[in-house]
Parts: sequence; C-alpha cells; structure tokens
Amino acid sequence: SEAKGIECVAVESVTVWIKHFSDQTLEAYLHTQDSLGKAGAYSIQGEGAHLIEKIEGDYPAVVGLPLRRTAKFLKDVGVNLPHPVEAIYRAKPYANWREFS
Repeated sequence: SEAKGIECVAVESVTVWIKHFSDQTLEAYLHTQDSLGKAGAYSIQGEGAHLIEKIEGDYPAVVGLPLRRTAKFLKDVGVNLPHPVEAIYRAKPYANWREFS
C-alpha cells in the first residue's frame, strides 16, 4: 500500500524577558559554554535560566518542542500517546520548569 503523508503546521509564540545583567555576569555565562549551539544563545533548561526574568507562554516550546500542540497533532492523526500530556505539565519534570511556571 502507498504511504499517506500528513502535514501538520503551527506556530507557537512565547515571550521571554531577559534580565538586565552586568558584563561580569555575561562573561561568567559565556564561560559555561551553555550558549553554544542554542537558538538565542541561551537554554532555559540550563545555565541560561539565570539570565531570564520570566516567560509568557509554554515552557516546553521555549525548550524547543511545544508538547501540548505536538500531542494534539499526534492524537489528530490517530496516535495513542503512552502518557497523558497534562500529567507531564503537572509534574514539570524538566530542569527549571517550575521556576518559570
């Protein structure tokens, strides 16, 4: 049988407020090398969290995968998820997630 392609497209917007910080703080952060290979040169789940004042939106989307939207897409195409996505949001198992909730 011929495979059927499915396309799901969406945009997830999250506002991230960066703290004002000193040159010394910047140098210390750059020394961690946490900025390397990161969109925006920070990782909210890593050392970059120290530079963030607050976020407005979905924490996992800042990390790189909007879980609720992804779970909805998967369910819409008939994929049974092994774990309820809302249980993940309640548990907040990822580094620094609770800090920005």
